[in-house]
Amino acid sequence: MLDRLEPKHGARHRKKRVGRGPGSGKGKTAGRGDKGQGHRSAGRSTPLWFEGGQMPLVRRIPKRGFTNIHRKPVDIVNLRDLAELGDGATVDVELLVRKGLVSGKAPVKLLAEGDAPSKITIKVQRVSASAREKVEAAGGSVEIVG
Repeated sequence: MLDRLEPKHGARHRKKRVGRGPGSGKGKTAGRGDKGQGHRSAGRSTPLWFEGGQMPLVRRIPKRGFTNIHRKPVDIVNLRDLAELGDGATVDVELLVRKGLVSGKAPVKLLAEGDAPSKITIKVQRVSASAREKVEAAGGSVEIVG
């Protein structure tokens, strides 16, 4: 059965043979036109985004904002992400990496979105003031590790 499978009629096209005489309809210039930048056999010598010499789009549009070159990347964990770990859990970076909540390549910062589980112990590199307040109000503790 499988040895008799073949594509539907008309689904596969023959390769277009260019430059094979006037009878083919694609002879002489092989569909490249008479003159111009793309007519040589060596192919296009300009990048695909080249716009023929006019001012490129990326330079025409206005620029806004800036990129802070001193930015330090941080992995973010919210309190709502820790709810599944349950009350009284001890949370450190290794546990967060195992659970897939952080990459482990950057310092971890705890933010205050959501409710804190009760009596939870959290050991991370950074914590927001409001997250610390929520955890301590729920009877837990936050420890800053190096």
